[in-house]
Amino acid sequence: MATVSVPLVSVAPLTPRSRLLTLDLREQPFEFRPGQAVLIGTRGGPRRPYSIASSPEQAAETQTLELLIALEADGTLGPHLPDLVPGSPIDLEGPLGTFLFPVEPPQQPLLFVAGGTGIAPLRAMINHVLRSDSAPRASGEPRISLLYSARNSDEFAFIVELRGHESRGRLEVHQTVTRDDSTAWAGSRGRIGRSHFESVVHDPAQTLCFVCGPRAMVNESVSTLAALGVPAEAIRTEAWAVPRA
Repeated sequence: MATVSVPLVSVAPLTPRSRLLTLDLREQPFEFRPGQAVLIGTRGGPRRPYSIASSPEQAAETQTLELLIALEADGTLGPHLPDLVPGSPIDLEGPLGTFLFPVEPPQQPLLFVAGGTGIAPLRAMINHVLRSDSAPRASGEPRISLLYSARNSDEFAFIVELRGHESRGRLEVHQTVTRDDSTAWAGSRGRIGRSHFESVVHDPAQTLCFVCGPRAMVNESVSTLAALGVPAEAIRTEAWAVPRA
């Protein structure tokens, strides 16, 4: 894997507990596949892994790379990313990881399951497949579904974009909150469970699934999908354990 230094474009609030880092690739072309990750840190310092949140097509069009980063308990990005301002040099190593979307988008039902910032690589995959999707849809229903859980209703990253895909009939989105007790939230509550999967997995033997998020959620999702009849080889997973600097 190559290591390069690229300028920071911006650090933007995406949810109360996450930030979207945008890196400048104009002077440093960077090839990757949907689902892959990178190691980043300020120049010469420690690095941590993050899934790439933009698709290869988005990166090529904008000449940027987007990363979704959860805030530390103290409200910072962590000791590997201190004192960031636009133009700060960021060491970028990669791509890495085996959580990959197929080179040729499969013409079968697709299910994406995200917990928290686990939406990042799935957003990249969804954008990638929607750009090349030409599969027929039975009864006009989208063949791509997303189950997305977050602690609170304001912690769904990229939700406006994802709902936009849904409004155009390209994606089916199901959200659930695990800790939000606000009466303002009228959607589903509780962790992603069997009832959620039963509502979107209509042909278990043919559905290809991608799961990313907290390890407990990933493990439970794999067990539930297997119990519903999804073949083991059709369940692809990623669960980050971010090392401390």
